[in-house]
Amino acid sequence: MENHHEHDHSLRKDHHSYAKEDAKEKSEEVKTELAETTVHAHDEAHRHTDHTMDEDHTHGGHHDHHAMMIEDFKKRFWISLVLAIPVLALSEMIQQWLGFEIDFEGRGYVLFGLSSIIYFYGGWPFLKGLVDELKTNGPGMMTLIAVAITVAYVYSSAVVFGLEGMDFFWELATLIVVMLLGHWIEMKSVMGASRALELLVQMMPAEAHLVHGDHIMDVKVEELKKNDIILIKAHEKIPADGTVQEGESYLDESMLTGESRPVKKAKGDQVIGGSVNGNQSIRVKVVKTGKESYLNKVIALVEEAQKAKSKTQGLANTAAKWLTYIAIGAGIITLAVWLMLGREFDFALERMVTVMVISCPHALGLAIPLVVAISTAVSAQKGLLIRNRTAFENSRKITALVFDKTGTLTEGKFGVSRFESLTNDLSNEELLAYAASLEQQSEHPIAQGIVRAAKEKEFTFKKIEHFESLTAKGIQGEMDGVLWKVASPGYLKENHLDIPAEAQSDAAETVVFVIQNEQLVGFIALADKIREESSQAIELLRSKDMKIFMATGDNEKTAKAVSEKLGLDGYYSEVLPHQKVEIIKELQGKGHFVAMTGDGVNDAPALAQANVGIAVGSGTDVAAETADIILVNSNPKDIASLILFGRATYRKMIQNLVWATGYNAIALPLATGFIPGLMISPAIGAVFMSLSTVIVAVNAQLLRRSVHQAN
Repeated sequence: MENHHEHDHSLRKDHHSYAKEDAKEKSEEVKTELAETTVHAHDEAHRHTDHTMDEDHTHGGHHDHHAMMIEDFKKRFWISLVLAIPVLALSEMIQQWLGFEIDFEGRGYVLFGLSSIIYFYGGWPFLKGLVDELKTNGPGMMTLIAVAITVAYVYSSAVVFGLEGMDFFWELATLIVVMLLGHWIEMKSVMGASRALELLVQMMPAEAHLVHGDHIMDVKVEELKKNDIILIKAHEKIPADGTVQEGESYLDESMLTGESRPVKKAKGDQVIGGSVNGNQSIRVKVVKTGKESYLNKVIALVEEAQKAKSKTQGLANTAAKWLTYIAIGAGIITLAVWLMLGREFDFALERMVTVMVISCPHALGLAIPLVVAISTAVSAQKGLLIRNRTAFENSRKITALVFDKTGTLTEGKFGVSRFESLTNDLSNEELLAYAASLEQQSEHPIAQGIVRAAKEKEFTFKKIEHFESLTAKGIQGEMDGVLWKVASPGYLKENHLDIPAEAQSDAAETVVFVIQNEQLVGFIALADKIREESSQAIELLRSKDMKIFMATGDNEKTAKAVSEKLGLDGYYSEVLPHQKVEIIKELQGKGHFVAMTGDGVNDAPALAQANVGIAVGSGTDVAAETADIILVNSNPKDIASLILFGRATYRKMIQNLVWATGYNAIALPLATGFIPGLMISPAIGAVFMSLSTVIVAVNAQLLRRSVHQAN
């Protein structure tokens, strides 16, 4: 990336105008899109197919359908919860357990009526899900739940109408309520992860102050066009992405980029729609309109992240599938064995039902959703956009991390330390002026440093024609009919041009070269400070037994200086984007599980090759096609936090699955009654069930503490 000019795409704040809908309309659109995305994620995770309404809708109707699904789950949960309270109070098992008694004539019929509503209304998504699972991928979570509630309902109903035994209506009610809660939590959490974005959209101004000649007129944001000049008054929201044309001010970008401190913006600097202006008014030129705005791109990335399926969720489905087989198999075996041993049918049937009902752990329905809920919400708050949840969980396996340099390990704010013309026909000042004129067309940190130096010296900029980017090697353009280039050391090497002795020094500098009509005429040296956070991040990662490398297009001397100061395990200098792929492959060939950090465009091949691709930078060009995880900021501490949080998230998921399924390892054998003197009663089974559920819920909440420790 640093390779002067892995240019126009690297660390680019390619911010465009937000100008498609007014704030209220856009907010509603995002809400419906997020609702659709949420349910798609939920459907994928659980193969849930609660399509109780027609699927044959228009696109807008489809959005409404999914929004209604979330509301429908909420309603089913609350109604089932309210009905479950009297069911529990009237159940003989619960009364014995808690030591109280409520009895009256017709109690069983009241229980039957209330439980029938819970079964058919609250349990409908699971009953429908059972049918759909069996039609597609075989039994899973929905099948396990449906089998358990059906067995409990049918057996308990038979008890009410004359069969000897004790009903399981309490188990039916609690199982449905807990499972509805788990599914609703998951859907709500994915929505909650985007709440900050939704609120941001709501806060976007509906109107902009358009500068029209000598006067200013208020227009709707959606009417703005590219290159329009707009006035932003003090303390107003920026209505569109663009560049400052006049004035200086400090902008609050915290809701967009996570940067807590106000950022100074002056002429030529870029501003993001949605950020808040400070005390001074500024004029901004609109860059682009529509869906290419920064905000829309981030929303799209979050939506994509929400659709991503967690691999660990597959473990829960796998566990549910086997528990279904175990429940049915163990139930049938229990019935058969007790009948063969000569016990009466009522007793054998009760044992079978106990086994089949208890084998469906309530906690399994909450094990993954709760962790996903917390990790998704916290990740979004921390400026972490997860496109691939499996990659996020796989971050625990990382043994080698390859860092980009400029803007990640370093501040990315280059200052010109020296510049020199190598010909008598061109003064040092002219050299810098020509280079800065050309660099105005680029937004690479090196380019910005050169332009800033020329502005400070109040040089006159030249008109550029036929500008062109030389991928990862530099830029070129014509001024006054003469072809000029600003190029990297790699370009010189490729074109057999010698690097002049004057350009070499012991300082940790980045040097670019100025070429006039294919003749080397001078050089410009720039220095970039190492971030204060880099040392802490590297130290933390190395303490977790990771090897840390740096791959940079910068020169050997600068790369070595940065590597030694940070204590890296190795570095690669003067590498082009395609060479980074080879570096990743080389590390993988040595058995490493490799994470790659890059700007998301020039580093796309390397990000794709890496086991985990992490795009860092402004969050705009952010590896929309190749990165697994996007960090809005370039702070290396965020990368360390990401990896540690990924480890903690996976650990919590596995712990919850162990707790949820481990309950069965104890309860199921005892429920069969085959262990002499240790026949478990349904009441004791309820204790195990409740304990398992509480442990899973509390353990998931402890993930928040892991987040604070990772930061």
